[in-house]
Amino acid sequence: MKVHLGRRAFSAMELHTLFHGYIYGDEKQKREQPKHWHFWLPLIAYYTGAYSDEIGNLTLDDVVKIEGVHSFKFATHQKIQSRVVPIHTALWQAGLEPYLEFVKSQNEQRLLFDLPAKTGRYSEKVRIWFSGEGKRLGYLQKCDIPSIDQQGHKTSVSSLRLNFEQQIRISAIQHLNKPAFHYLLGLKDNDLLKEPSPQLLKKIIAPVRVINSSVHWQRFLERH
Repeated sequence: MKVHLGRRAFSAMELHTLFHGYIYGDEKQKREQPKHWHFWLPLIAYYTGAYSDEIGNLTLDDVVKIEGVHSFKFATHQKIQSRVVPIHTALWQAGLEPYLEFVKSQNEQRLLFDLPAKTGRYSEKVRIWFSGEGKRLGYLQKCDIPSIDQQGHKTSVSSLRLNFEQQIRISAIQHLNKPAFHYLLGLKDNDLLKEPSPQLLKKIIAPVRVINSSVHWQRFLERH
C-alpha cells in the first residue's frame, strides 16, 4: 500500500499530457458525456491558481475590468482571501469571449452553469470527474497519469494551483514584489498595505507557460 505523502504539482510532461488529452483533442471518448466545465475548469485552475469551488462559483459579474485589465474576481473560498486575478491571454485564445457570450445567451449567470454541486460543493463533482472514484476512472487515469506516484505523492485538480504557484513565485521575485505573489494566491501578507495594481498582477501572471496553443472551446464543441 502506498503511503500518501501530500500533494505535488504536475510535471511538465504530465501537464502536456493533460492539456493534449481527449478533452482538448478532436475525438470524443465512447460514452463520454461532455460538459462545458470539463473544458474550462482545468484551464482556469491552471491559469489562475483558483480552487474548484471558487471557479464553480464564478458568475458573469465576477468577470471585471479594472484599470483596463480584465480579471476574475474570486470571493467565495472560506480558507483564503478574496482577490482579483487577471485573465491570462491563453484563456482568451481558448475562446473565453465567445463562451461568455454563450453563457449570456443561455440566460445563465454562473460561468460553469453545467457544473452541479454535490453535498453543497462544486469541488466534489470535479474531484470525481478528474481523479475518479472507486472503479470509475477519472480524467487523470484516462490520460494515463496515476493519482499517486511511486513516491506516494498525490496529484489532483488542485495540483494545477501548485503549478501556478511555482511559476508566479519566480515572476513575483523578478518583479521584487513577494506580497503580490501572496495576494494572487489569496494568502495573508502583513506587508501588503493595499491591493496590488492590476497592471502589476498582469505582468506577474504573464509568464505562466502556455501548454497547448491549439486549445479552443469551439474545437471542443466540434469533436467527433
